[in-house]
Amino acid sequence: MSPLKSFKNSFLEFKSIQSLAFIAMLLALRVVLGMFANTTLPFFGNAVKISGAFLPIAIAGAMFGPFPALLVGALGDIISFLLVPTGTYFPGFTISGALTGAIYGFVLYKNQFTLPRVIIAWAVNTLAVETFLAAYWLFLLYSGGSGKSYDAWLLSRVISQGVKCVPEILLIFGTGKLICAAEKSIRRKT
Repeated sequence: MSPLKSFKNSFLEFKSIQSLAFIAMLLALRVVLGMFANTTLPFFGNAVKISGAFLPIAIAGAMFGPFPALLVGALGDIISFLLVPTGTYFPGFTISGALTGAIYGFVLYKNQFTLPRVIIAWAVNTLAVETFLAAYWLFLLYSGGSGKSYDAWLLSRVISQGVKCVPEILLIFGTGKLICAAEKSIRRKT
């Protein structure tokens, strides 16, 4: 399916009350996981932040497509910040959340939910958003005070994503497979 058609079809998901309710629940879960399910681990001298906030965004992308997942990613970031502000609001991370949702939606929506597809979606998101773009946002935010170059931020992000790759892929695949199967079963009954 072309990206434009995928985006249009995902926009039409909002016509269903069931879809709208499930998207709202995924958004609420994204907010809760973004605020509370965070752990920072020391790894090779870097702080690796492990969070479950990516999971509802990926599931929204697989079930409802790029537009709802984009909203879950962006609104989840904004609402999390409004409820528990940590520093100054920075719109770059909202853009990253939206792009994450769009990527998972374009790769997983209305396709077979297979491990290779999950790996592709995760890899594209990791390279584009979680590594290069996140390093750029961090460089913009902290380069004045820390003196770290973009390359240093980039290396930090590469290490962080390398540590998280297997658990995140397995979580997306396992949870997504379960939820997509349950959702198909529910849609057949209605």
